Formats: sequence, structure tokens, C-alpha cells
Amino acid sequence: MTPVALLYDPDCGFCRVCVAVFLRWDRHRRLRPVALGSEGADSLVAGIPEEKRMASWHLAHQGRPVLSAGAAFPELFRLLPWGRPLAALTARFPRASDWAYRLVAGHRSLLGRALPSAARRWADGVISGSRPVGR
Repeated sequence: MTPVALLYDPDCGFCRVCVAVFLRWDRHRRLRPVALGSEGADSLVAGIPEEKRMASWHLAHQGRPVLSAGAAFPELFRLLPWGRPLAALTARFPRASDWAYRLVAGHRSLLGRALPSAARRWADGVISGSRPVGR
């Protein structure tokens, strides 16, 4: 299986920590982190308007439409070990999933500032150990 691109904002500490948590959970290495704004990312999100690219995280499967924000949760959780119950829950309640995503994403700068620098360093180490594209 070709790893699924998990596109994230490389300048957001909260985003990097979230990506690192998902990468640690991903024991089967089904995810590949890709920094938004990198050359690799631009080709994956070419169909998404520029202003919307940095407003959300995205999942890009080869040959499938890009999923963004709360709509990406069911697919993300399907890829992770023991994630099927969360995949089913987020698929069953897509509006709630998107609302929760938007609530957190709208406060990601504040959440990122609240994280200790050690958490951001840990996340950067996890991401760099996963052979990310960009950054």
C-alpha cells in the first residue's frame, strides 16, 4: 500500500504535535507527513484553492479525492490500528466531526503556544524520522 499523504501546516506547533501523535499511532506506516507549501504538497492539493490549503489539514490518497478537515477523520482512523470504532463514529456524525475540527483548528495558534517547547521538539523528531516531504 502506498502511504497516504497527511498534509499539515509546518509552522503550527499544535499541528505538528497532532501529526506526530498520528504517526506514532501508525505502526504500519500507512501515513506519510507532507508539509503544506512544499513542492510535494503543491501537487497533491493542486485542486484546492490557495486560501483553503493552509486553513485545514488534508489526506491525499493516490487516485482519490483529497479529504480535508473533519471529513478526513473517518479515513484517517480507518488507516490506524484499532481506529475503526473512531472511523465509524466520525463517519456516522460528519457534521459533529467537522464542527469539532473547526473548533480546534480555529484555536490552533493558542493551543500551539500552550504546548511546551519540548512537545514541539518531540513532534519535529517524530516527523523528521518519518521521512516527511518539505520542511
